[in-house]
Amino acid sequence: MRIVVALGGNALLERGQKPDEAPQVENVRKAAQALAPLAQKHELILTHGNGPQVGVLAAQSASDPNLKEPYRFDTLGALTQGMIGYWMLQELGNALGEAKVTTIITQTLVDPADPAFENPTKFIGEVYDEEGAKAAEAEKGWTFKADGKYFRRVIGSPKPVEIIETPAIRTLLEEGYTIICAGGGGVPVTRDADGKLSGVEAVIDKDSTAEKLAEEVKADALLILTDVPNVMKDYGTPEEEAIGTTTPDKLRAIGAPAGSMGPKVNAVCTFVEKTGGIAAIGRLEDAVSIIEGQAGTIVKNS
Repeated sequence: MRIVVALGGNALLERGQKPDEAPQVENVRKAAQALAPLAQKHELILTHGNGPQVGVLAAQSASDPNLKEPYRFDTLGALTQGMIGYWMLQELGNALGEAKVTTIITQTLVDPADPAFENPTKFIGEVYDEEGAKAAEAEKGWTFKADGKYFRRVIGSPKPVEIIETPAIRTLLEEGYTIICAGGGGVPVTRDADGKLSGVEAVIDKDSTAEKLAEEVKADALLILTDVPNVMKDYGTPEEEAIGTTTPDKLRAIGAPAGSMGPKVNAVCTFVEKTGGIAAIGRLEDAVSIIEGQAGTIVKNS
């Protein structure tokens, strides 16, 4: 099978962990060990989130007195692709031995008129309590929204239109490579009337980009791996219930919240609707069981 795996940024930096390098590398090592069995048996294209990491870099850039202005979010997205891609490249290579593994800095085309630029929803950076969030809003002009019992900064998250490097990704797949690409949803770019690309201030949802990538490389399956075992019906209520195998219509009907599970649900449902393939949401450590149909929330047409 050809499988696109989207690995959540919070799987790389767990909630409550300090954003130091050492714990993130250790988390990447664990991820590589969980994903290596898939790469040994299947064609694997791996993408990853960058919300916590790009938020940390943005805060550092905004507070650096040597900079006239902070680095733009397209540049910060490329930085996180290089940083996390390097960790994954090394650890997955170590786990797979002689297998071919590579990472690509990837650009994702977006529509400059996308309404998401005016309604930021993408969580980035570390968690704050309510008082800390209000202070940061007042001091830096950032926008915050509730993320569970905490608050996190949000930024515009336009829909992916096209992954610019898809032809290169297809070529590498044909050469037998396991590929790490489109990290953080890809570097957001727009194309002018002359066909020239330029970066824009945004962070694209990595699950939406993973779905688009899975379409473009004609994947058989899309796996969105996170820190929860299943999508939950009636989440947060006494009636909550884990969802196993389901259809796109039934999964969409649960009304998953826009800022967290919603994009994952939309991505897996869209992939199944457009391609007829299989998609799933579940825990990283269950990756092999999910592809075997024994864990996670599995979405198919019937």
